[in-house]
Amino acid sequence: MIDRRASGILAHITSLPSAYGIGDIGVSSYNFIDFLVACDQSYWQFLPTGPIHPPFDYSPYMSSSAFAGSSLLISPELLLTAGLISRKSLADHPDFSPYLTDYHQVEEFKKKLLQEAYNTFRPDNFPGYADFLATNSWLDDYAIFMTAKEMYNNAGWFSWPQEIATRSESKLAQFAEQHTGRINYYRFEQFEFFRQWNLLHSYAREKDLQLFGDLPIYISYDSVDVWAHQEIFTLDRKTLRPTHVSGVPPDYFSKTGQRWGTPLYDWQNNDKQVQDQLMQWWTNRLSHLFTLVDIARIDHFRGFESYWSIPEECTTAVDGQWEKGPGKTFFTQIAENLGPVNIIAEDLGIITPEVEALRDELGFPGMKVLQFAFDGNLDNSFLPHNFTSPQSVVYTGTHDNDTTVGWFLSDRLDDRQRENIRLTANRAPHDQRGIHNDLIYLAQSSISVLCIFPLQDILGFGGDCRMNTPGIAEGNWRWRCSGEFLIPAVADQLRAITRRFNRGNKKRMQQTPQSS
Repeated sequence: MIDRRASGILAHITSLPSAYGIGDIGVSSYNFIDFLVACDQSYWQFLPTGPIHPPFDYSPYMSSSAFAGSSLLISPELLLTAGLISRKSLADHPDFSPYLTDYHQVEEFKKKLLQEAYNTFRPDNFPGYADFLATNSWLDDYAIFMTAKEMYNNAGWFSWPQEIATRSESKLAQFAEQHTGRINYYRFEQFEFFRQWNLLHSYAREKDLQLFGDLPIYISYDSVDVWAHQEIFTLDRKTLRPTHVSGVPPDYFSKTGQRWGTPLYDWQNNDKQVQDQLMQWWTNRLSHLFTLVDIARIDHFRGFESYWSIPEECTTAVDGQWEKGPGKTFFTQIAENLGPVNIIAEDLGIITPEVEALRDELGFPGMKVLQFAFDGNLDNSFLPHNFTSPQSVVYTGTHDNDTTVGWFLSDRLDDRQRENIRLTANRAPHDQRGIHNDLIYLAQSSISVLCIFPLQDILGFGGDCRMNTPGIAEGNWRWRCSGEFLIPAVADQLRAITRRFNRGNKKRMQQTPQSS
């Protein structure tokens, strides 16, 4: 677990500077790691890295696979270095915006590059390829799934021909034989993603930087995981439709609750074989994740204690009911299978004492978000002076929040609240220096063992740089940071306050001591 005071930055890989329309796991990420080191940060947090698609507005939380990597994150420059594409092909790209990702443009550009790379690829020149095929049991299902999506006009798997949808062994074998070329393409694509990722992870280790991933608790209905493991989800075996779906109940923020629509795990099934398969799938998922990252946040952690189950035919979340999750038994089994796992519990929203007890019994740090602290309640648990344990991760905001500057200037706050925020940070009300620096100060000085800042807050950017607005279906996940903003002055300022509050990286400070 996190054993020393530290801090880090939240920036999704897609948001990093790049000449190719989107941040990637090549030069973009190496440069950002160097920037994090210059800031004396110890953690880089990013969003899920699975394949993303247009039906879900390219949301990283609605992926077609819990195991595969996104082809959009593959570095064109590393394809060139590996001799898989030509320099001419690399240079032949649209005039991309440095501030927003145009996913359609990026997808078309990278499809061409990856097809060229596949055509050039010779397995004998890449010694790790055979081992990759042999050790990733999820890969064949993924390659077949993606090929079938192409063959059936991108329709959901539940709309495919019945024998393919229900995974007839003979029909799948026949399908695989007919489409060997495309299936091999998707195998190659994943090999290249993980080849590049492993190089990046090694570089982060050299720099003593922890990669901090994100694990959505639920899986998209139209995903290879649901198609390949139908027995562990709440599906009607005849119609293939979910019987119950995920969400959260009505609350102060929504009279009808939130209906997320993903199938639920069949935790209530009394069949031991189903429970064993469900446990094995989760073990495989977490084992795979921790080969990629050093620490992970579980989104909607409370679903392991209890989860809101909504009948599929309901159009809102009103008529759902609470069901018991697998609780401590689940994590005990995971620990037996994998050993200790380094997990942060996303415990935001309406959290019950039972959820808090589970979190604390497991020893998982929870989350504190400073934008939630200033509602006028002096007992607000998000106020830094009310923190009771260092076992927490404090954020100025998350990817779902407005930027701190955008939040402070918005109509969600009134003048009295703004004055209170300034006073809490010991800043005079008339002092108009950046509010983002005030919240960074409060987070750094808190007792939380780890503090994380969205990159937008480090740079003092406004609400037009927000990453995601929950409840808004389109236009999210596109923000990018131009390289011109990641300058030494920013690094110097963050490094100074990081060291002032004893969150500096001890190894780096011994190697290159600098005054704070």
